[in-house]
Amino acid sequence: MNGDLIVQRPEGLYCPAGDFYIDPWRPVARAVITHAHGDHARMGNGHYLASQKSEGVLRSRLGADIQLQTLAYGETIDHHGVRLSLHPAGHVLGSAQVRLEHGGQVWVASGDYFVSGAEDHNTTCEPFEPVRCHCFITESTFGLPIYRWQPQREVFDDIDRWWQRNADAGRASLLMGYSFGKAQRILAGVDPAIGPIVTHGAVDPLNEAYRAAGVALPATHRVTDLDKAALSRALVIAPPSVQGSAWARRFGDASDAFASGWMQLRGARRRRAVDRGFVLSDHADWPGLQRAIRETGAERVIVTHGYEAIMVRWLQEQGLQAEAFETEYDDERADVEKPAGGDETPEPPSTAAAPQGGSGNLGAARRFPESNE
Repeated sequence: MNGDLIVQRPEGLYCPAGDFYIDPWRPVARAVITHAHGDHARMGNGHYLASQKSEGVLRSRLGADIQLQTLAYGETIDHHGVRLSLHPAGHVLGSAQVRLEHGGQVWVASGDYFVSGAEDHNTTCEPFEPVRCHCFITESTFGLPIYRWQPQREVFDDIDRWWQRNADAGRASLLMGYSFGKAQRILAGVDPAIGPIVTHGAVDPLNEAYRAAGVALPATHRVTDLDKAALSRALVIAPPSVQGSAWARRFGDASDAFASGWMQLRGARRRRAVDRGFVLSDHADWPGLQRAIRETGAERVIVTHGYEAIMVRWLQEQGLQAEAFETEYDDERADVEKPAGGDETPEPPSTAAAPQGGSGNLGAARRFPESNE
C-alpha cells in the first residue's frame, strides 16, 4: 500500500522513508540486520546496523572490518524522520526485532524469534519482548498446529540420558545442529559432568563470541585434545555438514543425533538417517507464533518465510488484515535439507566493493551512531 513503512524490493525488505533495508539478500548501501544467521546477515553491504549484543558474532561471520554500527536494545535513533529501535527476539545471541515509527504508524519487523507455548525462553540470549505496533511482520517457519515444543528442560534431560547411555557403552555421542545458536544452546543445557565435550572448528569461534558477551558455556575441547578413551565418552557437537565425513569417522562407532524443530516429523528424521532426533528449535512454535502476534496488538500482519499461506488464512479468520511477503530467508529448513558432507566453516569476508549510492552511512550524530570500530 502507498505509505507503507516497509515494502518488498528485489534486494529485500525496504523502508522508503528511511532509505534502508532490513536483512537484505542482495548487497545494498545500508542494511539493518536482525541477527547473524547467514540468510539474514549477508556479505557485501556498505554499512550495517545491528544490536550491540550481536557485534561479536557478526564480525566472526562477516569479517572484523565490516562497517558496523550498533544499538543497545531499546535505544531510539532518528534517520530521515524514521524513529528506529531494536528489541530482543529471543532467537540467538543479539537477535533483534526492528521497530520503526513514522507518520503516526508503528511497524515491527521481527526477523526470526523464539516464543513457545511451553513459555520457555532461550537462556543464551535475551527473551523475546512483545512490541506494540500497528503492523507486525512475522516469520512462520513452524506455522502449523503440529509444531508445539515440549519444555526445553525435558529435551536437555533426554539428550543427557542418551549421552550417558552411550558413554557407559564406550560410544561417542555425535550431536549435529546449527553452529551458531543451536550449538551454544545445547552447550548451555546439557550436563557437562557426564563426560568431555568436543566441538567442531566451525562452532569454536561462535562459542568464544558468546563467552565474550557474558553467556556461560561449559569447557569444550577440539578432537585432537583428547585420547581415544576420553573420546569414547564424549559429546561431540558439530554442524550437520559433518554427517558421513572423514571428520565424523574419527569417532568410530558413534551414536549420532540431530537437533532441530524439524525432528518432530518422522520423515525428516528418516531422511537424516540418524539414531536419534531431538526436537529443539530456536524458532517459535504454533502457540508461540499466535501469542507473539496477539501481544503486539497489531491489526495488520505480514507473514514471511515458512507456511505463509496457512498462517495468513488463520490470521484472516481471526479478523486481522493479513498478507505475505516473499523473502529469501530459509535457515533452519535449509539446514535439514542440505546434503551431508563438506564443512560449514564461514567463508572469508568478501573483498567486493561496497555498493554506492544513497546518503552514505545511516545518519550522523544521533541518527545511526558512528562505528564502534
